[in-house]
Amino acid sequence: MVLKGARQVGKTWLMKEFGKSCYSSYVYFNLDEEEELKSIFETNKNPHRILELLSLIVGKKILPGETLIIFDEIQECPEALNTLKYFKEKANDYHVIAAGSLLGTLFARPKSYPVGMVNLLDIYPLTFDEFLDAMDPVLYVYYQSIKKGQQIEEIFHNRLLEAYNNYLIIGGMPECVASWVKYKDPARISQIQKELIEIYENDFSKHNGKVNSGRILMVFRSIVAQLAKPNEKFIYGAVREGARAREFEEAIEWLVSAGMLNRVYNVAKIEHPLSAFDKLEQFKLFVFDTGLLKHMAGVDNAAILLKSEYPFKGPLTENYVLQQLRGQFPVEPRYFSDKYREIDFVIQHGTEIIAAEVKGGEDKSAPSFKKYVADHKPEYALRFSKRGYRKDGYITNIPLYLARKTKELL
Repeated sequence: MVLKGARQVGKTWLMKEFGKSCYSSYVYFNLDEEEELKSIFETNKNPHRILELLSLIVGKKILPGETLIIFDEIQECPEALNTLKYFKEKANDYHVIAAGSLLGTLFARPKSYPVGMVNLLDIYPLTFDEFLDAMDPVLYVYYQSIKKGQQIEEIFHNRLLEAYNNYLIIGGMPECVASWVKYKDPARISQIQKELIEIYENDFSKHNGKVNSGRILMVFRSIVAQLAKPNEKFIYGAVREGARAREFEEAIEWLVSAGMLNRVYNVAKIEHPLSAFDKLEQFKLFVFDTGLLKHMAGVDNAAILLKSEYPFKGPLTENYVLQQLRGQFPVEPRYFSDKYREIDFVIQHGTEIIAAEVKGGEDKSAPSFKKYVADHKPEYALRFSKRGYRKDGYITNIPLYLARKTKELL
């Protein structure tokens, strides 16, 4: 199995925890820290010989099915990644798990990935429900019990909205969540977020391969300005005046492959199958963690906690909803925009296509969305907002804290 995901989302912890709880023992090899390990993979293709050498290094016998073999930061040694296919073919009784922080960028290159030989798992920051489980286990039990059409009592609605506001500030990066649980200190959260962004920006120059690292950095740093524009669509000229698509396409591809940015395409029609109508040159880019976006935008905590309206509220809320929707439906969400109207998200659920409007507060005005619903009378139409969970005609209002339960509530 190979875990891929941005740096610091908890891959190493997960692999070790899996080794502790499901195996007699585990052996851990970090291919970034232990340079000399690379030579083992570079000079040997036979997995039994590799296991012999690894056993000598850790000083204990590696047993098939009993010892979990962990290769961390495997992107540092493409030969090790390639060896996984030999493990599958010639030593399949040994259990191997690997992880890397920029594997998506490596997989994008030909010949670097053992196709069909590994199970791939994407690891993301904590979603709102996981965050709630860490913060307030009792409230989480209530959250889990919420069913389709259920009345949510005001006391719980208010407590869940408070948890949602906290999530916008803290986000889902494990270190931020753990710090808040332990210290309840916003200054610490802000410092961790600042350091994480510095780590990511340093990574751009370290791991970029053939892609110009300066351009990767320029795209990444332009995201707040891109989302702050009235239509949020990515415009190359906002990265650098006069910039053209061909100069920055590779940088965008790199950031999306690395799991740092989520790309949402505009569709020409709100019809099934969505991907057939992608306008590949029109898209929005969101940050993979809402807490990090909030920090990058410099939104003050007091604005989120105390004000009903503040600049950047719309993009931050959309970023949050997208983060919760990811992985719920087999097809990634899209958006719809033409000269006359815009719909925040378009979701494919089986053969049904669902229009979704995102509101950061209790406001209900959304002319494009309402007109679409009035014209098409769809089976489902969703509004994510701070209002309670209820159905108004064709529109179902889903409180923002229930975005992660969207599929369950349909």
